[in-house]
Amino acid sequence: MTQPTTIRRVRETRPRLLDLFCCAGGAAVGYARAGFAVDGCDIADRPNYPFAYHRDDALAYLAHLIETGEIRRYAFVHASPPCQHGCALTVGTNASQGWGRAHVDLVAPTRELLDASGLPYVIEQPNGRAKIRKDLTLCGEMFGLGVIRHRNFEVGGWSIEQPAHVRHRGRVRGYRHGQYFDGPYVAAYGNGGGKPSIPELQAAMGIDWTDVREELTEAIPPAYTEHIGAVFLATIGLGVAA
Repeated sequence: MTQPTTIRRVRETRPRLLDLFCCAGGAAVGYARAGFAVDGCDIADRPNYPFAYHRDDALAYLAHLIETGEIRRYAFVHASPPCQHGCALTVGTNASQGWGRAHVDLVAPTRELLDASGLPYVIEQPNGRAKIRKDLTLCGEMFGLGVIRHRNFEVGGWSIEQPAHVRHRGRVRGYRHGQYFDGPYVAAYGNGGGKPSIPELQAAMGIDWTDVREELTEAIPPAYTEHIGAVFLATIGLGVAA
C-alpha cells in the first residue's frame, strides 16, 4: 500500500529584511551573510540582484506595504535613496564647473515612510550634503578592503556604536589634476583617470556576482552591511531594540 505523502511546512527562522533602492545587491549580500532573508526593490531592472526582487518605485512600494499591512513580514528596512542630490561630486566639482543636472532629494520622504512603518531601519548616503544624521560612518579600511568608500548611515528605532576610524594606509590610485598617484586603494567611481579594471574593482569591493561597472561603482561593500546586520541581530537577541 502506498503511504500518503507527508508535507512538512518549515517555518522561516531568518528574519526578513526589505532592501529599498537595492541596485545590484551590495547591501543585500552583507545582510544575508549576517543572517537575514532579503527582498529587494528597485525602479530599474536588476537582473544581477541575487535575491528575491520586486521592480517598482521604492517609495510607492513601501507605502503599499504599510497600507496593506504586508510590512509586518519584515524585521528591518535598509534604504539607499539615490545620492546624486547631495553627494560630494555633485555639490563640489560638478557644481563649480556647471556640470550635471538637477537631482531630486529622496532622503526626507524615505525617512517619513520608514518612521511610519514602525520598523527599525538604516538610511545610507555617501559623504556630501545629504541631510541625514551620521549615526554611523564606515570605511573600507575598517574591513581590510581595497577601497576607502566612506558611507554614512542614519539609524531609526535602534542604535549602533561607531567603531574607530582606522587610519588610511595611503592614497587612492589614479590621476588627480593630471598627476598620477599610486596607492593601496582603487577609485570605485567613474571611468577615466586611471580607474581600476572590473576584476580589480570586484576584488577591492568584495563583490563577485556582477561585472557591470555602474553597478559596482554604485554599490556598498557587503562588509559594511554584514557589520550592521550582525550588530542589529545581536541587539534584538538581547531584547534591547526600540
